[in-house]
Amino acid sequence: MESLPRYIPEHANPLRALSLAELRQRTSEKWRVYPQDVLPVWVAEMDVLPAEPVAQAIIDAVRLGDTGYATGTAYARALSDFAAKRWDWRTLAVERTAIVPDVMLGVVEMLRLVTDPGGRVIVNSPVYPPFYAFVTHMDRQVVEAPLGADHRIDLDVLEAAFRAAGATGERVAYLLCNPHNPTGTVHTEAELTAVAALAAEYGVRVVVDEIHAPLASPDVFVPYLSVPGAENGLSLMSASKGWNLAGLKAALAVAGPAAAEDLARMPAEAADGCSHLGVIAHTAALRDGVGWLDALLVGLDENRRLLAELLADRLPSVRYTPAEGTYLAWLDCRELGLGDSPATRFLERGRVALSCGTYFGTGGAGHARFNLATHPDILTEAVARMAASIRA
Repeated sequence: MESLPRYIPEHANPLRALSLAELRQRTSEKWRVYPQDVLPVWVAEMDVLPAEPVAQAIIDAVRLGDTGYATGTAYARALSDFAAKRWDWRTLAVERTAIVPDVMLGVVEMLRLVTDPGGRVIVNSPVYPPFYAFVTHMDRQVVEAPLGADHRIDLDVLEAAFRAAGATGERVAYLLCNPHNPTGTVHTEAELTAVAALAAEYGVRVVVDEIHAPLASPDVFVPYLSVPGAENGLSLMSASKGWNLAGLKAALAVAGPAAAEDLARMPAEAADGCSHLGVIAHTAALRDGVGWLDALLVGLDENRRLLAELLADRLPSVRYTPAEGTYLAWLDCRELGLGDSPATRFLERGRVALSCGTYFGTGGAGHARFNLATHPDILTEAVARMAASIRA
């Protein structure tokens, strides 16, 4: 195995630290699902080294043998402090939080609290595929309220979905993704306030996945629970995506003031499976990894511009609008004439793995999701291969 750098300087671009040869030594899903000749730009893992404070916190814990069960409020306090400084959100109360193993398992627990078996959960398609899988697995029905052509929440469509679902008299929830995966849309304060008003009018409970929050510019992202009328909302937050900690399981369920009693009903066993090392790592990221995060955001902006330039030059028929959040690019490939799954062509003939748009529900056909959190040279090679696959 090649010798890898331990860390990079705090303000250096983390996306430039590792070569393709170094990345191929990894054993995680991104790098092992496909053969070695495939460039993986699909699953949401970043090609970075960890922030030094995060790595050091893990090393210190292992050296101490601190590898037991997770407990305490250090993670929640770190998130509360981060939210106050980063987003000027000063009402994230530690006593209204609970540790959960990860965001999607937290979503499941929150939906169990506010809906009934067989009940309806509204989502904005195209959306993160586990929204469908987890909701249906827990015996709820997914109802789509598709985003508009501009990738923003269509409030008229959403209201119609609220009205129709509420007419049954059952408890209804709206599972919101903020920032939105796969489009990268960051919902505005006005949009979120309008959502809260509609939810109040139709008696819909809002559960929001905000795992990508740190990956949006701090002057753009607005936490749902910070807007007027969102007091009975429930949010799931984590340092997982912002600091590339998916393998260190830990997340937090956060309740608005009027949802505190709901969160208190969550069974204690729902926290089982949360990694103690994960809690340590996420806490260190939020407390001491902000410089690394800021450098990452600069690198992601550079990659968004690079991807836009490369597509305009090599694949001008592909429509791409650089997003304000996430490290995901939603590519409209319909003009290429490759059918519902252009990712299949890119994989088979270009040896580039993207996420198939059809997995994301209505609005996903003819699209592909591209993970741009990688070295610019890998990004450049991926687009070159994609372009060659069209000519093949």
